[in-house]
Amino acid sequence: MSTQYIRNFAIIAHIDHGKSTLADRIMEMTSTVSNRESSAQQLDDLAVEKAHGVTIKSRAVRNYYKDDKDQEYQYNLIDTPGHVDFNYEVSRSLSATDGVLLVVDATKGVQAQTVANFRLAKEANLTIIPIINKIDNQMADVEKTSEEILALDSNFEASEILKISAKSGLGVDDVLLAIRDRIPAPIGDPNASLKALVFDSKFDPYKGVIVQVRIFDGTLNAQSELLFMANQVTTTNKEIGIFTPQMTNLKALSAGDVGYIVTGIKDANTVRIGDTVTLAKVPIQDTLPGYQQVEPMVYAGLFPKNTEYKDLKNAIEKLALNDAAFQYEPEQSEALGMGFRGGFLGIFHLQIIRERLLEEFALEVLTTMPNSTFRISLKNHANPIYVENPIRFPYWADIERVEEPFVHAKMTLPNDMLNDIMRLAEGRRGTLEDLDTLGSMLVVTYRMPISEIAYDFFNELKSASHGFATLSTEIAGYDDSDLVKMEIAIDYGNVDALTMIIHRHKVDRIAQDTVNKLRDLVPRKLQAMPVQAIVEGRVVARENIPPLRKVAAKGTTVSKKQQQLRRSGQAKSNIELPQAVFDAILDMNN
Repeated sequence: MSTQYIRNFAIIAHIDHGKSTLADRIMEMTSTVSNRESSAQQLDDLAVEKAHGVTIKSRAVRNYYKDDKDQEYQYNLIDTPGHVDFNYEVSRSLSATDGVLLVVDATKGVQAQTVANFRLAKEANLTIIPIINKIDNQMADVEKTSEEILALDSNFEASEILKISAKSGLGVDDVLLAIRDRIPAPIGDPNASLKALVFDSKFDPYKGVIVQVRIFDGTLNAQSELLFMANQVTTTNKEIGIFTPQMTNLKALSAGDVGYIVTGIKDANTVRIGDTVTLAKVPIQDTLPGYQQVEPMVYAGLFPKNTEYKDLKNAIEKLALNDAAFQYEPEQSEALGMGFRGGFLGIFHLQIIRERLLEEFALEVLTTMPNSTFRISLKNHANPIYVENPIRFPYWADIERVEEPFVHAKMTLPNDMLNDIMRLAEGRRGTLEDLDTLGSMLVVTYRMPISEIAYDFFNELKSASHGFATLSTEIAGYDDSDLVKMEIAIDYGNVDALTMIIHRHKVDRIAQDTVNKLRDLVPRKLQAMPVQAIVEGRVVARENIPPLRKVAAKGTTVSKKQQQLRRSGQAKSNIELPQAVFDAILDMNN
């Protein structure tokens, strides 16, 4: 099909404003799916996506639209992730489009994620079509919502705002026409050298890495030898095609098309989102802009619970092949045994991995306290070391300097919530960098340590702002921090799985809260067990886990005292730690 009849677009919105519902209606009204095949959230494959109502993996689907002149158009709808942890994937997905549908709920108006997504689309120089959804709802305030949209951008005009109900299909015909008339056709030369952007990838155990691509220039034929430019990897593709929304193979993809490539590559880490694909025999010289190596922001231990290490190993290997952002390595814990140290994009990403292990592999895991990477300069050592595991934090007397990674945390929020959000950010060791306005909203930027935002800052932000604020982050490098290692000893034996790195000014509070939690949550034994928090060789907090209730001795030949002494001879290091212990400590640190 000629590029003049192709439209590549995405739908962006605040959570629960109707993005997935509008995508469903577009696919139904273009006969991409039949009524029999239709279901809610059709572009969300994972069970956890439907459970949370959040898109995690990008998807693309080709729709065919016929206008009133019987001219057929190719509409490539590229779905985008909907959580701050997957912000980079959102930006790459938008790079594959030429325009966006900005959906706003008429009952809620412009909210923070609306503004954040609008800003991403604006920075990418995309055509933006504003849409007010749920106009048939009794709580809808269309006029006020329209004013808020107009305040976002001086280029918006009231006549351009579409008013629809995605649930009933009211007004969606006008959306299909607006896509044809307002979103520009892709610009590209089918005869030039191949230049394609990887905006998503997944792993199939039989087919290898499958990437989703937007073709900017050239033509891609089946069985072509390709070069992935980031890692200089060559491979002959096994299959190419499009999503309809099922995978449908084709003989060729040309400039302007969006589709998939079955690479046959078995190493999932070889191909990354944002990579540029070209032909190995006639490669292009310059890659497409914006590629970044995705680095984990938090690390946590994953240990088997009521299952074998081998089963967890197999499950994690399969999961990592389908989630290239998830990284892992084996880890040994004295308290929890063999497990893995996982690297995650954020705490929500960690939660998704835990839920997928349970949903897809029926495995429950114990998760240790998340932490970030620390850069430590030692006395009499020229080069600093990088520590991801708190257990490997050096002895305090050998440390000359500790640095931790910081981010620029950009928050979009309503005017009246500024004080609450500033109080929250500064309580997390944030430093104000910038304060700006965008429409009726404020954009406030703080420089903050990753360790302070990784755990639950996003949820705290939503709670403080009643869901009206959003967050995007950008790595800001390392900076000095007064951090110390806090070790936990139960019954005088160190429990390595509970070791954590915290800021010195939080030591007293966190130490006392931790021993109080452990006193209530660690399973009791026949003897009382002391719980101690130790920092730099000094016990800073202590509580006793009470013993089990004493029972009367049975029989007359052995005294009660002798019986209890025999039982108390059990190994003191045999401490069972339920997941409730780690969850409670995580909640406490937030």
